[in-house]
Amino acid sequence: MQNFLNYDRSEPQKRNVLKRLKDFNEIYEVFNKSKAQVQADRCVQCGDPYCLNACPLSNFIPQWLKKTSGKDIDFAFKISNDTSPFPEIMGRVCPQDRLCEGDCTLNDGYGAITIGSIETFISEEGFKKGLKPKFSTKLTDKRVAVIGSGPASLSAATFLLRSGINVDMFEKDDRAGGLLTYGIPGFKLEKDVVKRRVDWLVEAGMNLHVNSDVGKDVLLEDLVSKYDAIFLGIGATKWNKARIENEDAKNSYSAMELLKDVQKGIFSDSYEKKIDVKGKNVVVIGGGDTAMDCVRTSIREGALSVTCAYRRDEENMPGSKKEFVNATEEGAEFSFNSSPKRIITDEDGSVTGVEFLQTVMTEPDESGRSSVKIIDGSEFIVQTDILIMALGFSPLNPEFLAKNSVKTDSRGKIEVNEAFQTSNEKIYAGGDCHRGAHLVVTAALEGREAAMAISKKLLR
Repeated sequence: MQNFLNYDRSEPQKRNVLKRLKDFNEIYEVFNKSKAQVQADRCVQCGDPYCLNACPLSNFIPQWLKKTSGKDIDFAFKISNDTSPFPEIMGRVCPQDRLCEGDCTLNDGYGAITIGSIETFISEEGFKKGLKPKFSTKLTDKRVAVIGSGPASLSAATFLLRSGINVDMFEKDDRAGGLLTYGIPGFKLEKDVVKRRVDWLVEAGMNLHVNSDVGKDVLLEDLVSKYDAIFLGIGATKWNKARIENEDAKNSYSAMELLKDVQKGIFSDSYEKKIDVKGKNVVVIGGGDTAMDCVRTSIREGALSVTCAYRRDEENMPGSKKEFVNATEEGAEFSFNSSPKRIITDEDGSVTGVEFLQTVMTEPDESGRSSVKIIDGSEFIVQTDILIMALGFSPLNPEFLAKNSVKTDSRGKIEVNEAFQTSNEKIYAGGDCHRGAHLVVTAALEGREAAMAISKKLLR
């Protein structure tokens, strides 16, 4: 170990930009054995590992780096799966630059360990060897209904099944995975990777009910009466608006509408296509990873031009720098310091452009955060045929929550205690429906912790 003096940080190889724009396959190649071992061998094995402390799941990062360096993939695979419900997914989509890699000791002059890429390698190499995640071989008579099938729900189901508790999962769409399936494009996470995990849960005993919309096809109160506990992992699907004139104009869509529409087309599902960006000028408003997903998706769908408008500057973009670089490589244009004022429409009510105001960033405050200041009289117009709003999401707060005495706060987020138990003692919740739109890794954490609390209560 500690070979950082002999080897620099190395990123996974990216597919040629011209080739990757022709499909939705992942753009990063998985490390080979030699590269993974060399990169893992750079770890200094800190006495107080910052990477572990920065990981929401408290993954055993130094330990599985050491085992990878020592070519013990079997043990690395085991411990990477101990704390994480799907490490091969987290290695691909987690913003390591803001978490584990961002806190790596070697950031100071040497370059952080390529933790995410090694995490992906461990899983994929283990799968090649026939390794699988472990579940209880004997299920008890306890049953939990999991509502939704996104990251929090898949995590909850994983740890419930490990405890020997039966799981029935109810998903309103025709495929499981939630955000992982419909919200994260394939060029970041191929859908076979998600399906593989879902299939293992089914193999472990989970009953998956797709096309089952709780509140319509299935009543939550019926589930409450039939099951020992309920876990709500219904996400945050209500898109945030800019609160500007003509926001509901024709050809103005939310990010999720675009991403889900395109993914259903890739699946060749029977559906009514809503959004066609081919040959169109597209404007995406937002500066996070979801905005980058929309930009890069639109380019692959054949848009004539794609412009991402963000009200802050490049330095203050909230998304991953890696995703910004990828979007730039693929041909996206950026309009920074651009705050939307109103949407311009034609006589038919369709979007024809967006009027923006130029902004400047103030000096950082005590917290280190700069604010946005509008420049008076700085209006300018960007012509567009399709407008995509990527300003984040909020919990939808369905009616069945109040009907089952599940309290929510003023923003519609489900209130829970330290055990992720709601005001209805049989119902637990976690992920975006509780926290608000956040990271896959935090949803996975809350699903895991809720499952642990449910298991402790039911199996005591």
